[in-house]
Amino acid sequence: MQNEAKNNPYYSRTDRTTVNISNEEWKKILSPELYAVAREAATERAFTGKYNEFDELGEYFCAVCGNHLFRSTEKFSSSCGWPSFFEADKEGVYYKRDLTYGMDRVEVLCKRCDSHLGHVFDDGPKPTGLRYCMNSVSLEFVPDEQI
Repeated sequence: MQNEAKNNPYYSRTDRTTVNISNEEWKKILSPELYAVAREAATERAFTGKYNEFDELGEYFCAVCGNHLFRSTEKFSSSCGWPSFFEADKEGVYYKRDLTYGMDRVEVLCKRCDSHLGHVFDDGPKPTGLRYCMNSVSLEFVPDEQI
């Protein structure tokens, strides 16, 4: 995702200021895959994301804007086909009810750029009991040694 950040003047791992950019502008900046998930709430196919079976130590950021979302120690193997976390950065995400496709779910969005990240369910492990089911394409991983 480093390539994504190079072409994105709104990307920052330190600035938490809200980014209000039109989808037309995002479409010029983001890859088609990231745009479809982040801006149109598409979902990558199960078991295809690069972070589904990934367990390095580090931090996860929004691939669209660089906002901090998760710590690797909050990730767990859920076998659902997408990277899963039991806790999110409270300053990094917000939630919205999602009634699409005949389901009643809770959508997880980036608090800085309003991009779709995935959904959260109440069938996760302790201590929270939550499962943040995220799209790999929406995430950027940075190993501890690069932070």
